[in-house]
Amino acid sequence: MSAAPVLALRGISKRFGAVQALTDVELEVHASEVVALVGDNGAGKSTLVKTIAGVHSIDGGVIEWDGVPVSIHRPHDAQELGIATVYQDLALCDNIDVVGNLYLGRELSRRGVLDEVEMERRARELLDRLSIRIPSVRIPVASLSGGQRQTVAIARSMLGEPRLVVLDEPTAALGVEQTAQVLDLVERLRESGHAVILVSHNMADVKAVADRVAVLRLGRNNGVFDVGSTSQEEIVSAITGATENAVTRRAARTGEVRR
Repeated sequence: MSAAPVLALRGISKRFGAVQALTDVELEVHASEVVALVGDNGAGKSTLVKTIAGVHSIDGGVIEWDGVPVSIHRPHDAQELGIATVYQDLALCDNIDVVGNLYLGRELSRRGVLDEVEMERRARELLDRLSIRIPSVRIPVASLSGGQRQTVAIARSMLGEPRLVVLDEPTAALGVEQTAQVLDLVERLRESGHAVILVSHNMADVKAVADRVAVLRLGRNNGVFDVGSTSQEEIVSAITGATENAVTRRAARTGEVRR
């Protein structure tokens, strides 16, 4: 890919007291690309996501946005750049309808009164654009299936017109049909030009939608793999540590240098 990545992490390190959570982590994601971030429990995935989202400030390294170094110290900084993060807990209010959840904290008003008509119109327009099918935008979120709830959470993240969407385990605890709904939405995000980071433990989901897979192990990179030319076994070996820096060694053998 010749264009500069939307987001590039260069040598990112993060420490919590005596624990070194991340060490010299590198990651790139381009527009119209899904990069899966995988690794065993404790690999550093959540910490890395939170540095991108502005929950944690980095201790070392550089974050680049469109090739330009930027500082992300707060969630607001990430949102201003165009980064939206959907966490595993979704943070939806079960007793509020879909429109209310989409606009929670960013309600539209007209002459000091909530503009329910306009919020509903925009909600329908957004869901139609993302091809999200739900029974009604006026039913409580508690009435939706797990897959529908996940798509509503992703739709809410799109209100700020982000360029990068980070999805933290979006298919965890979902059934087959509900998982398919979410993966279809991930593909539509890519088709619409968004950069997507997909955090997942599910190799089938990763193989289904990701273009590349970045493996973290013990807070360090342990390979970046092209999904189309890499077997699931190779990726799992990098996750478990059966192979160390497999991609680096393979690149050295073939003369390939990854940027």
